[in-house]
Amino acid sequence: MNLTENAVKVLEKRYLAKDEHGNLLETPEGMFRRVAKAIAQSDRLYDKNADMEKTEQEFFDMMSNLEFLPNSPTLMNAGRPLGQLSACFVLPVEDSMEGIFEAIKQAAMIHKSGGGTGFSFSRLRPKGSTVNSTGGVASGPISFMKVFNAATEAVKQGGTRRGANMGILRVDHPDILEFISCKQDNAEINNFNISVGITEEFMQAVEENRTYDLIDPHLKRMVGKLNAREVFNKIVDAAWRNGEPGIIFLDRLNKDNVVPELGEIESTNPCGEQPLLPFESCNLGSINLSIMTKESNGKVEIDFEKLGDTVRKAVHFLDNVIDVNQYPLDKIDQMTKFTRKIGLGVMGFADLLFKLGIPYNSSRGVDLAEKIMHFISERGRNASIELAEQRGAFPLYEKSIYKASGVKVRNATVTTIAPTGTLSIIAGVSSGVEPIFALSYIRNVMDNDELIEVNPIFKEVAQKEGFYSNELMRKIAQVGHIYDFKEIPQHVKEVFVTAHEISPEWHIKMQAAFQKYTDNAVSKTVNFKNEATREEVARVFELAYKLGCKGVTIYRDGSRDLQVLNIGKVKGKENSGQTSKEVVQHHIVPRPRPDITTGFTEKVRIGCGNLYITVNYDDQGICEVFTNTGRAGGCPSQSEATSRLVSIALRAGMDVKAIIEQLKGIRCPSTIRQRDLKVMSCPDAIARVIEKVIALQNGSGYKDIKLTEEEKEKITCVSDCAVCTMRDFCNNPDRKEVGIGKYCPDCGKLVEHEGGCVVCRNCGYSKCG
Repeated sequence: MNLTENAVKVLEKRYLAKDEHGNLLETPEGMFRRVAKAIAQSDRLYDKNADMEKTEQEFFDMMSNLEFLPNSPTLMNAGRPLGQLSACFVLPVEDSMEGIFEAIKQAAMIHKSGGGTGFSFSRLRPKGSTVNSTGGVASGPISFMKVFNAATEAVKQGGTRRGANMGILRVDHPDILEFISCKQDNAEINNFNISVGITEEFMQAVEENRTYDLIDPHLKRMVGKLNAREVFNKIVDAAWRNGEPGIIFLDRLNKDNVVPELGEIESTNPCGEQPLLPFESCNLGSINLSIMTKESNGKVEIDFEKLGDTVRKAVHFLDNVIDVNQYPLDKIDQMTKFTRKIGLGVMGFADLLFKLGIPYNSSRGVDLAEKIMHFISERGRNASIELAEQRGAFPLYEKSIYKASGVKVRNATVTTIAPTGTLSIIAGVSSGVEPIFALSYIRNVMDNDELIEVNPIFKEVAQKEGFYSNELMRKIAQVGHIYDFKEIPQHVKEVFVTAHEISPEWHIKMQAAFQKYTDNAVSKTVNFKNEATREEVARVFELAYKLGCKGVTIYRDGSRDLQVLNIGKVKGKENSGQTSKEVVQHHIVPRPRPDITTGFTEKVRIGCGNLYITVNYDDQGICEVFTNTGRAGGCPSQSEATSRLVSIALRAGMDVKAIIEQLKGIRCPSTIRQRDLKVMSCPDAIARVIEKVIALQNGSGYKDIKLTEEEKEKITCVSDCAVCTMRDFCNNPDRKEVGIGKYCPDCGKLVEHEGGCVVCRNCGYSKCG
C-alpha cells in the first residue's frame, strides 16, 4: 500500500482497532481486510452460491489501492461490534414537547454510534405562541436548538468526537431573524452548522425587492411580512461575519425528491450535501480521481475505463453496506432500506487538474468537472440497474418517480459529493472537489527539526522544469501560494492555484458543474479572503441560485477568529480602526466562556472550614473563578455569587488588578479571630489565588515559574505547541496559539474550512467527523 507517513498517523490515531489500553490491534492492511470481509457478506443474502472470497478481494484491492474509500464510520466500524456504518441521518422535530425530546433522545443514540444528524426546526411554533395544553407560551425553535446543542455536548460520539448537527429553519418562519443571528457569537450553539431554508418565492421577492409572507407552522397561516431584500442582506451579513448561516434551496431539494409520497425533504446532513427524508440515512464513499489517469504518447489523460470499473465496484460496495449496517434506530433501518439511497462522490479533483495541466479557475476546468460527473452518474446508474436485475429495485420503487420510466434501479439516489477531510488524508490527495489550500507547508518533527512538505505533483513539475530548491519551497510554505515568485514560470502559476487565489465566482461555477450530474447535492465551501466584502458574498449567493446549486456555504478567512470585544478593537484588526458594536452602544457585554480553559485549584483554610478556589484562563487571560466549600460549612452562596461576578467582570475586559484591589483585605469575623489563618475572608482568599495565577503568567518564558525537577523535565521545548504541556506559560513570541478557529484543537496546526466543516490536514481532526 502506498500510504504516506501522515496517512498512517491518522489511521493509527482515529481508525485502527485498539484494545482497552489503547494498543493497536490491526495494521492499515488489516483494517481494509476487515472492512472488505464484512461488506462482502451481503452478497450471500441474494445468492447462496455467491463467491464471497472474490468479492472480498475486489473490495480489498479497491480500498488498499486507494481507488475508493467509504465514509469514516464504515472504515472504523465494519466487522466490529458497534457495526454502525452510516455517516449521516435526518430526524424529524415535531411541534410537541414529547416530539422534541424524542428527537433529542434519538440524536443521542446516533451520536453515540458515531453518526451526525440533521434537523429542520421549521415545524416548531414561533416564540411567544400560545400553548393550549398548558396555557403557557412557546419558547421557539432557537431555544430548543440550544437544548439539542447541550445534549450533543454531553454525548461523546463513538468515544472519539462530539456529534455534529445541521439545524435548518425555513426563511418564511416567523422566528427567522433570530435564527439568522443565533450564531453571531461563535461559542453559541457550537455543535450545529446552520442553514436557512430558502424558497423560490423568497428569491423572486429578493430580486423584486418586495415583501414576502411569514407563515406560522402551527396555525398554518400568514402572521406577518418582511422585506425579502432586507432579510437576504441579514443572511449575507451573518455569513460574512463568521460563515453562518449557509443557505439551501428547499424547492430544488424537493424537485429531486425520488419518493414525494413520503413527504417533503426538510433537512440535510451536517455538511449540507445529503438531503434526506425523516429517518433516512445515507452511506457515502468517494473515488480517488487523482489516480484515474494513464499516459498516452507521453501525455497524461483520464483513464475512463478504470474509472468506470471503479464506479461499478463502488456502487456494489455501497449497496452492500445498507444490508450489513447495524442502525441505531429501527425506524432508520426501515426507512434506509425502503429507498436504499447511496452517495458515491469523488476526491482528488484538484490533483487531477494539476496532472492534466488545467487551471481550476478556468472554463476547461469547469467543463472537465461536468464531463467527469456525467460519466460517473451514468455508469453509477447503470451499475444500480444491474444490481436491481439481480436483487430487485428498492422497495418503494412503485411509489417513486422512476416508475413512469419503467427502468428499475436498486438505489433511489446514487451520487453525492461529500467532503472527504480525513479520507483524502488517508489517500494522500486533495479533498473532495475543493482546490488545495497550500502547495507547500512546514511540518514540525522531533528534535526541533522542520520538514518541508510539498504537493507531490507540484514538486515533480518543479524538479522537471528546474526551479525546485528547498529554499524556494520554504519560502512558498510561508505564504502557501506561488503567484509572487518570479522564478516560477507563468504557465505553472496558472495551473497550481490555491483556494484563495480562485475568485468566488469560479468556486460557484465549479460547484454548479458537479451539481448538474449529482443526484443529491455537492458539499463545497466558497473560500473568501479576509478582506472580502459583503457585496461579494451576496453575489456568490445570487450566482449559486442562478446556476442551479442546491445550497452554498461560504467562509471568509479568519472570520471565526474574530471576537466581539467590549472595548477597543476587534481581535485581528488592530490596525483597521474597527471598533466593536458594544462600544458604539455604550454598554459592555462579557465575551462568552471559552470551550477550553486551563487553570489551578487551591485549597485554602478559612474561618469556617476549607474553600477550594479554581482560577481558569485562556489565551486572552484569566476568564473565570469557581469556588467550592468543604464539609465544615462556609458561605457557599456568597462565595458562588462572588466568583460569578468576578468571572463576568474578567470576561467583560475589566482590569484584573482592579478586581483584586476590591476583594483583597475584606475581613470576615470568623476568619480574623483565628491567628494561624493566611487569609482574612473568602473574597480575600479568591483575590490571593488570582494573584498567584497572574504571577505565573507574568513569568519570562519558563524561567520564573517555581517547578520541581520532575516538572521541569516536562517543559522542554518541542517546537510543537500543541503537545507542549506548559505552552500556556510560554512567552516565546514564535509560539502558536491553539484552539478552534484558526488552529486545530488536537494538534495546533492550521485548519481548513471545507463543506461547512473544519478539517485539519495534519492529524485528521474534523469538526463534523
